[in-house]
Amino acid sequence: MTDQATDVAGPAAGSPVRVLLADDEQMIRHGVRLILRHADGIEVVGEAPNGAEAVRLTAEHRPDVVLLDIRMPVLDGLAAIEQLLALGPAPQVVMLTTFGDEENVLRALAAGATGFLLKDEGPQELIRAVRAAANGDAVLSPGVTGTVIQRMLRGGAPTAGTTGPDQRLAGLTPREHEVLAMLGEGLSNLGIGNRLGIGTGTVKTHVRSILEKTGSDSRVQAALLAHQTGLMG
Repeated sequence: MTDQATDVAGPAAGSPVRVLLADDEQMIRHGVRLILRHADGIEVVGEAPNGAEAVRLTAEHRPDVVLLDIRMPVLDGLAAIEQLLALGPAPQVVMLTTFGDEENVLRALAAGATGFLLKDEGPQELIRAVRAAANGDAVLSPGVTGTVIQRMLRGGAPTAGTTGPDQRLAGLTPREHEVLAMLGEGLSNLGIGNRLGIGTGTVKTHVRSILEKTGSDSRVQAALLAHQTGLMG
């Protein structure tokens, strides 16, 4: 398990969300940069044409979120994830993909990526995803979320930890069981807080504890665990 569950980068209160773009296609980087440049509270701090450069620039600039292409030269996105998440504090990593990259998306989520975005998502969806990732929320493109979850439930990708799914819930408190079930529903920290009547800071504390206790590297893995163990009803 990486340190992502307990030592994750995040914007300081009142500070812009710092984003690093990694894609070998210059036109993709240019388009994403233009979209994010005009979004309030988001700052693009660097661009990388491959995974190796993404790791180097992340260590230098300490972005909150890395938008990482899967297929790149020198070091691809899948290979770069482990190095990015080993940085302290680690950034939130959101993979950029196409629908045809489903197998690689599954591997990326299993490796601890916060989520994934389709490259043809609209500007507002991209901005929303960056802000959600910076807040520690899972980012899953609606067009492929159902397919990915079903494939993972059928064994399409490994999950963190070596113990059985039910055993991984043994150390959770009743409140953490509730929060884990809501992660399985895909609720954001704000949505969980509103339903339970608690603040988002408290929700984040519960989520960090859940990730640590269950051996999950990301909210997506925790959400999958909620489905595997029947918490979804």
